[in-house]
Amino acid sequence: MICAVREIAGKYNIEIGTFGHAGDGNLHPTILTDERNAEEMERVHKAIGEIFDKALALGGTLSGEHGIGMTKAPFMPRQFSETELDLMKRLKNAFDPDNILNPGKVFL
Repeated sequence: MICAVREIAGKYNIEIGTFGHAGDGNLHPTILTDERNAEEMERVHKAIGEIFDKALALGGTLSGEHGIGMTKAPFMPRQFSETELDLMKRLKNAFDPDNILNPGKVFL
C-alpha cells in the first residue's frame, strides 16, 4: 500500500505523507495541498479515489479507528453493499430519529 501511495503521488504530482500504526496496519496517507488551488484539488480528489480503491483491492477498508467522515462518505458504496448501507442508515435513524447528530455528514 505504501508503494501504491507513492506511485499515486507521482502520477498526480502531489505530496503525500504516510504514517500509521504498525501494530494493526492502519495507514494514514495525508495529502499536503493548497485548497485554494482548484487545479491541484482536482488532482487530489482523483488521487484520493485511487488510494481508496487500492486499499479496498488489497483487502483493507476506507477507515480504521477514525471512522467515515465527509471525505470518505462518497466512497462508502465501493466498500459496502446497498443492503449494508441501508442497515447503517436504519441504525442511525433508530438512535437519532431527529437527525441531530452530525446531520448531513455521512448519510444525507
